[in-house]
Amino acid sequence: MMEEMQLKQRCTLCPRACGTDRDKERGFCGTGTGFEIASVTVHKGEEPGISGMDGICNIFFAGCNLHCLYCQNYQISRNTGRIFSDVPAIRSITSLLDRGIENIGFVSPSHMVPQVRTIIKELRRRGYFPIVVYNTNAYEKVETLRTLEGLVDVYLPDFKYMDSTLAARWSGAADYPEVACAALKEMYRQKGNRLLLTDSGKLRSGMIVRHLVLPEAVANSIGVFRFLAEELSLRLSGSVMAQYKPTPEVMNMPPLHRKITAAEYRQVVREIENLGFENGWFQEFDSPEYYNPDFTLPSPFGG
Repeated sequence: MMEEMQLKQRCTLCPRACGTDRDKERGFCGTGTGFEIASVTVHKGEEPGISGMDGICNIFFAGCNLHCLYCQNYQISRNTGRIFSDVPAIRSITSLLDRGIENIGFVSPSHMVPQVRTIIKELRRRGYFPIVVYNTNAYEKVETLRTLEGLVDVYLPDFKYMDSTLAARWSGAADYPEVACAALKEMYRQKGNRLLLTDSGKLRSGMIVRHLVLPEAVANSIGVFRFLAEELSLRLSGSVMAQYKPTPEVMNMPPLHRKITAAEYRQVVREIENLGFENGWFQEFDSPEYYNPDFTLPSPFGG
């Protein structure tokens, strides 16, 4: 497979194109070629159409191709996970699917696309056909996303920046806006703006764009939704998150050292409504108190 060669010989799988031979050393993302998984867990805190009442089986990969200073999942994005072979990884997932979970989510998968493909294909070989959610930071190569067409049912990108200065300062990726805009257009080409639901109300196919509002970055948030309105569609479903909470790494780093204010959040919400978006979700303003995980616990989201 094209992306497997990119991973094993000279990694160009993601926009970093770090050129590492991940069979021999770790790439920019901090991982090699194994199934480096930090957690396989049921999560009930996703958008209603994704988690429903039963939750989603989320596979949290270790490492990340972005190095966001404020990363809410810093416990796993900066560290390696357990290195599974494919069989134990599949076994952990099927044990949850056997409990009636209808969908699986790959979280932070940009640097693990070959592993994602392997898991999906092996599940299908064993007779499991869950709804597949690709939960990404949107720092993706279009060529890589095209290899997922027909395998991914729901794209769930977190569109972080339209401000390249903030992208460089906070995530070490000045090219993030350009890269993410191209990636979002490819996801939209594959899925369009319609959300298709199962009989039980679960999202069967489609695309939801998330955005985390950050402190003193209202203009960035507005830029994100203006792009979506002007370049994609006002019918696109969005999910606006208020759950930003300072991590230990940024506690002395203004403005990331504080939560967003109610006024900042209201300003973003008002602009989104003014643009004319009709579909999606606004997260509760007090969400920082209960949406952020602790990966030192067996159930990172507290059950």
